[in-house]
Amino acid sequence: MKSYQYIIDYFENSPTIIQVVWTMSGVFLIGVVILTIYLKYLRSRLRKDEKKVAEYKREYESDLITYLYAGNDEEEISAEQQIIIDKLRSCASDEFKRSIIVSKLLRLRNDISGEMADAIQKLYFQSGLIAYALKRLKSKKWYVVAKGIREFTQLRVKEVNDEIVVFVNHPKREIRKEVQLYLVTLFHFDGLKFLDILQTQLSEWDQIQLLEVLQRFDEQEIPDINPWLKSKNNSVVAFALKLAKIYNQFEVKDALIELLSHQQKNIRVDAIHVLSHLHVVEAKDILKNNFDNLSEDEQIEFFKMLENVFESSDESFLLAHTTHQNFEIKLLALKIIKILAIEKFVNLKNFSTDDDYVKIYEFLENN
Repeated sequence: MKSYQYIIDYFENSPTIIQVVWTMSGVFLIGVVILTIYLKYLRSRLRKDEKKVAEYKREYESDLITYLYAGNDEEEISAEQQIIIDKLRSCASDEFKRSIIVSKLLRLRNDISGEMADAIQKLYFQSGLIAYALKRLKSKKWYVVAKGIREFTQLRVKEVNDEIVVFVNHPKREIRKEVQLYLVTLFHFDGLKFLDILQTQLSEWDQIQLLEVLQRFDEQEIPDINPWLKSKNNSVVAFALKLAKIYNQFEVKDALIELLSHQQKNIRVDAIHVLSHLHVVEAKDILKNNFDNLSEDEQIEFFKMLENVFESSDESFLLAHTTHQNFEIKLLALKIIKILAIEKFVNLKNFSTDDDYVKIYEFLENN
């Protein structure tokens, strides 16, 4: 007791700063002890949860495999399958167990195909799991809605199309992306009909993802893209231009020509690029006659087009632009003239003393 009294007296008679330091040290020590105990508790709980997850995974995987192989030709649902359906329906009410069941379904769905894949999807309906995913679509939390749509995509559930289409113009980009991937993954080119009602921007990354999904399919027939090329949504027009190029949609050339007068420069440039790719000769005279009113980017793209569709009648036009202020246009003009009329090209050697002109000419002369 005397030693404790000594410590108390020492503390009370110490300067304030010493008292504060000792108090903080004590609080810190108590905090460390509490945190250590809590961390040990968490580790113990996590280990138990991991064991539970592993056990449930083994159990549900066994049930799913049994379900797949327990069917027969005489009954739509065998007695053994019904037992598993009832069990999964009961377990689905528990969110923890439900997440494990769905993860196993997804894994199986990705690993198998044909009739067994259809059986997995059928079980998804029979076990009532679809009802819980549909509830997610009504959540006020955007990430819950996105997760629900992704689940439908992964399990190839086409029957909820009407419920998902309503999110096409959702303010949250992550939800819109999941909707777009759902529609295109399940309905292929028909899924692109969402572009008819899309009011939000389709980002460049979204466009790349959609094209990547579409190119997984062998089918090459795509719907009429004319309405999308005339859309008021510029991002839809930009995406339609990519479709026109990738799938060689020569039949939309009139709509592409109309885009040469579009209000957005990037779309005009892309339209010239696609027209060049499709070798639409009619566009050449339109652009040539309006060349001075084009932006520099459009002029460069037009000269790239000329590489594909030049004719002898273009000679005077090309000669007039061999001294253009833009380096790339000078290069293209001289390059095409060399191909079109080598004699004229030779006579142009001393046509200009501009440094860029001289370098371009010497390069082309020796290559």
